[in-house]
Amino acid sequence: MTATADVLDDHPDAAVCTLALRSFGGRPSFSGEIATVRCHEDNVLLKARLGEPGEGRVLVVDAGGSTRVAVMGDLIATLARDNGWAGVVINGCVRDVSTLRDLDIGVKALGSNPRPSGKTGAGEVDVPVRFGDVDFLPAATVYVDEDGVVVIGSR
Repeated sequence: MTATADVLDDHPDAAVCTLALRSFGGRPSFSGEIATVRCHEDNVLLKARLGEPGEGRVLVVDAGGSTRVAVMGDLIATLARDNGWAGVVINGCVRDVSTLRDLDIGVKALGSNPRPSGKTGAGEVDVPVRFGDVDFLPAATVYVDEDGVVVIGSR
């Protein structure tokens, strides 16, 4: 895994996410091609997407920055791991934190909340999402480690 600092040394114009995201998964460093979901306080589309073959990609989720509910917990993270996703970056919250840290998948999120999300299916898949001063575009590349989140191929 290439460190985010090294990515920036090689690509000084790369985008750096300014949100203070926390690491929750058992894999603190991960990278891959970006796939996206926008789903405010609802995880139906997120779960469906992570049920597909990940092929080493990273799902970037814009949950609207909500800290009122969790859009991913241990069951969905296990689904993602089992389907070959490298990790998930969430502008929102997770739950089941004690289990997430033992799963071999990368998880970065704003925080945690034990309350589950809604289940209406609202949202969008494979659309550009923006948070932390970064445009996360499908098929761009994201690098994640303890230092932060760096994107190559962003606007």
